[in-house]
Order: sequence, then structure tokens, then C-alpha cells
Amino acid sequence: MRRHAAIIGGGIGGLATAIALGNDGWRVTVHERDAALPATGTALGMWPAALRALDAVKAGHAVRATGCPQESGEVRRPDGSRIVTIRTPAGGPVHLISRPALLGILHRAASAAADLRFADPVDDPARLDADLIVAADGVFSRTRERLFGPAYRARHSGATAWRGTVDGMATSTFVEVWGRGVNFGVTPQEGGRTNWFAAAAAPAGSFHPGAETAVLRRMFGGWAAPVGPVLEAVTEPGILRHDVYVTPPLPSHVSGNAVLIGDAHAMTPDLGRGACEALVDAVTLAACLRETSTTAEGLRDYDRRRRPVTRRLARMAGAAGRLSRVRHALPVRDGLLRASMLAGPPA
Repeated sequence: MRRHAAIIGGGIGGLATAIALGNDGWRVTVHERDAALPATGTALGMWPAALRALDAVKAGHAVRATGCPQESGEVRRPDGSRIVTIRTPAGGPVHLISRPALLGILHRAASAAADLRFADPVDDPARLDADLIVAADGVFSRTRERLFGPAYRARHSGATAWRGTVDGMATSTFVEVWGRGVNFGVTPQEGGRTNWFAAAAAPAGSFHPGAETAVLRRMFGGWAAPVGPVLEAVTEPGILRHDVYVTPPLPSHVSGNAVLIGDAHAMTPDLGRGACEALVDAVTLAACLRETSTTAEGLRDYDRRRRPVTRRLARMAGAAGRLSRVRHALPVRDGLLRASMLAGPPA
């Protein structure tokens, strides 16, 4: 009889896991809380390791064909002067693709490999009758809390983020601009759109519904291109704002026959690696289960292989976020940023 995997969460990590396990002969059921895939979302950078993971689930070609390859970028000051060049990672360019486009590609592949159940929340994983439970339910994972307790609830990082896209403003620029404790980034996105993002330190929940555009223009007004032109084109309905939450380091990513992947063990977005690591988690989990004789042994192998890597990246992302939020001694900050780039992007 085929082994049964129940996946809680039908996002990037959940769908990729469904494809990988389904292709290995598992019977897979995906339980997604939302009624449908999101229709909006900004660009995600697919690093080489993520592209290899997408190749493993036969989605790499579609992502490369849809996304925008990015060879290099820059970090600049608000006056437009360059602090440092961001080098192309070993293994080829990063491909930028919007979250809805990536989810659409994964959904089409997962539909043939798994039973996808939308509007089907799982509040108690114990009710699932499965050989394997995959918690892919995001930073506010209820499964993680059930398994490890409230001490491992997501915590506010001290930062808030804005995101959006501008139609009819195609760009080939990949730039992040660091000011005094705040930063603003611009990247290409498929369909001739410009993707933008911004971040600042702020208390949790300090939103300004209906007035976020004004907040952004006060914070970043007068900055050189590309920030200035993008800000002029931003409209209030197109702004997504959310506080940035992270999870404390877990003692394990496995509990019994349950395993956490993706943002269920979340890092800050400062390295742009969250979606990438969810994809790598998915294919690594499938490989570990394929290469070992029992599910329990496969889960132990997955934890050994992935937890040290994701914890290291989480520490690096947190350090990058703290550096970008520096408000004083900016020449020292810029020197530290340049020094951190000497070894190249994190593998």
C-alpha cells in the first residue's frame, strides 16, 4: 500500500513537496486554508539552488521562461552613489518571478501529483490519518505551535515592510537603496512591471490604512532614481504592508511523523531567500525519504541536512536586517556591507 503524506499549506513549499512526493509514488493530500491561490504578489528571487530544486520537480523551465534573469545589482545611497555591487551567485543568474506566477506553475504540476483541497484548514494535525505530516503553513504555523508549544510562536522582528508593483514601468535595474535606518529596493518583474519593496524599524501594527503612500513619500521623498520615479507612480490600492515576523530557533524541524518546511521555520526577508529555502526543503525532504528505508530515518536525515543550513541563513538574514537599520556611523555601516560582499552571496 502506498504511503500517505498530508501537507498542511498549499503555498510554495507545500505545492513543491506535493509534486516531489507524488512523483516518488506517495499518495499526497494538500490541505490549504485559503479558498484559492493569491491573485496578487510581488517578485521573488529564485537563486541557483532554488532553480535546481524547481528542476527536480520539473518546474524549472517554466520559471526561467516566465521570470526575468538578473545578472547583478547594486546597493546605493539615497543620492544615487554606489555602496557596493551585488555579484551574480555561483551557478548562474537569479530569476525574478512574481509569487502568483510561481504558484500557478507549481499548482499546475501539483494537480497531477496530489489531491489539492482548498478552503480546508487543519487546526489539529493529530486528526490527520497519514504516514507523514508536512507542516508548510507559514510563519504563523499552528502546527508548529501544536508540536513545540507557545514558546516557539512567531515573534515580531522589530521591522515592517511595504511591497508593490508598478505597471507600465519596465526596468532592468536591481537596486537596493540604504538610507538612515530605512531601505527601498527596485527589481524587474515579468510583464514589463517594476517590483518595489521598502523596510523600516517600526512597532508591530503601526499601520496607516489609506495613507501608506503618504508615509512612504515622507520617508523616501527626494531620493534619487529609481526610488523617486517609482514613488511617484505608486498608488494606495497597490501597496501591501506587513510586519516582519520570525520564529525562534527550533530544537528540531521534526516531531514524530511531522516535519516543518519553509516559513514554518521563518527568517527575515533581508537575504531574499525564504521562498528559495522552502523549495530546497521540499526536494531535500523527498530525497531523504527516498534514500532511507523508513520514514522516521528519512525525517532524521532531513533534520540533519536542513536545520543547520536554514539556521545559518536565518542568522545572516537577521544580521543583514540589523545592518540596514543602522542610523548612525553610516560610513562604517557601508564599509561593513562592502566587506560582507567580498565572499560573494551566501550559498
